[in-house]
Amino acid sequence: MGRVAAVRFMGLYVPVIAAFLLVFLRPNRKKIFPAALLGFVWTLPSLLAVQLLNLHFGWWRFNALGGLFRGMPVDLYLGWAVLWGILPILSFDETGIAWVSAAFFGIDLILMPTCSPVVALGHRWLIGEFVALGLVLVPAQLFARWTINDTHVKARAVLHVLAAGGVFLFLIPEVVFAVRPGHKWDALLFEPAWLRSVELQAIALLGVAGVSAVQEFAQRGNGTPIPYDPPKQLVVSGLYRYISNPMQLSCALVMTAWGCVLRNPWVAVAGIMSFLYSLGLAAWDEGEDMRVRFGKPWEEYRNNVKAWRPRLTPWHAPDRPLARLYVAETCGPCSEVRRWFESHGAVLLHVVAAEDHPTRDLQRITYDPMDGTDVDEGVGAFARGLEHINLGWAFAGACLRLPGIKHLVQILLDGSGLGPRSIPRRSRKLPLAALGPSCAVGTASDDQSVHVADRKWRAVTNLPH
Repeated sequence: MGRVAAVRFMGLYVPVIAAFLLVFLRPNRKKIFPAALLGFVWTLPSLLAVQLLNLHFGWWRFNALGGLFRGMPVDLYLGWAVLWGILPILSFDETGIAWVSAAFFGIDLILMPTCSPVVALGHRWLIGEFVALGLVLVPAQLFARWTINDTHVKARAVLHVLAAGGVFLFLIPEVVFAVRPGHKWDALLFEPAWLRSVELQAIALLGVAGVSAVQEFAQRGNGTPIPYDPPKQLVVSGLYRYISNPMQLSCALVMTAWGCVLRNPWVAVAGIMSFLYSLGLAAWDEGEDMRVRFGKPWEEYRNNVKAWRPRLTPWHAPDRPLARLYVAETCGPCSEVRRWFESHGAVLLHVVAAEDHPTRDLQRITYDPMDGTDVDEGVGAFARGLEHINLGWAFAGACLRLPGIKHLVQILLDGSGLGPRSIPRRSRKLPLAALGPSCAVGTASDDQSVHVADRKWRAVTNLPH
């Protein structure tokens, strides 16, 4: 075996064998290994992105023939992904990230020069090394550690979205381009700017449902989409009021549309295959898991909310309390918001005077789901209220609640004079029934079972009536 073949062989099999040994030697494999796999999933698209940067800046060069992926030997690519994505979490899951980064930086200082002549280092290769540490190693380890420790759920949700986008919109097309050589990204890069803008906006809109679903899992369910880190409670809010598979539907539509944008039928086929997988094996496995974890509430939800056919009106579990939207009576613009919701037929929602909040003075319009999870304020509260009208308004609310968009709109409103203002509570607390019939909007008053459930919930949780 020549040196080139030896370097490529060891570059792949040494990390893989080490990973297998660590998996079997480590206790609590059931929890650590899935988290390590998340780190591996992160490294695959991010390492490929580093290689594309390397092709531009020339930090290093690969001298190899055959089995190349964007100029990088596939064996070294996969070995590097295992080395940085899996091995650190299996070996040093309790060591500080800074120490782990320093350790693997030191390993690379030794390995990279010894991989000659397969790897030829440029005089600025350390810049590329630090870029790789920041884009690949550190996020991969944070992703895995937060999953093991069940912390930073919202940050984990962001990493899930970024990892999924990297795999579906970048890695899979690159693999297709490598297997079926063609125009690659030319269809997107060299088309008219107006057409590219329209296509990318359409892709973004198709992806809103999936991103919003992940956001809902984190905020309402305190979990993520992966089976080993699922929501702690049944999520039936947001777009889940209208369709039970917004994530899978969004993924299939985005991949299929992405293939059309790239003028590549094989990428579009990947979207169709993901739809078929979701329709078959994934649906069966998920259904069994949800029945075990949530029982009758899940069965009732699935009987009313379909997987691939969205409802036009929102669904609400009869054993859950109605959400409350607190809107100030003494604020002119806020009163307009109240009348707007009433005129648009919001359902399954109590609109309550902010002055009658049971525990604190409010500064913005506030949405309380009444299930013990986080409340939303300002633009977020308004967007939450939209999910109580119909599917179209719920989708608009999902767009409005996306991170970045929500904060930008809030800044614009605050800058235009609609910022926070203190709304003191009334000195005498009134029961909800005394607030008048206008406090319940839409058909909520027609659903007697929901009102009964709401009263029972408030009695159990000692919330004021």
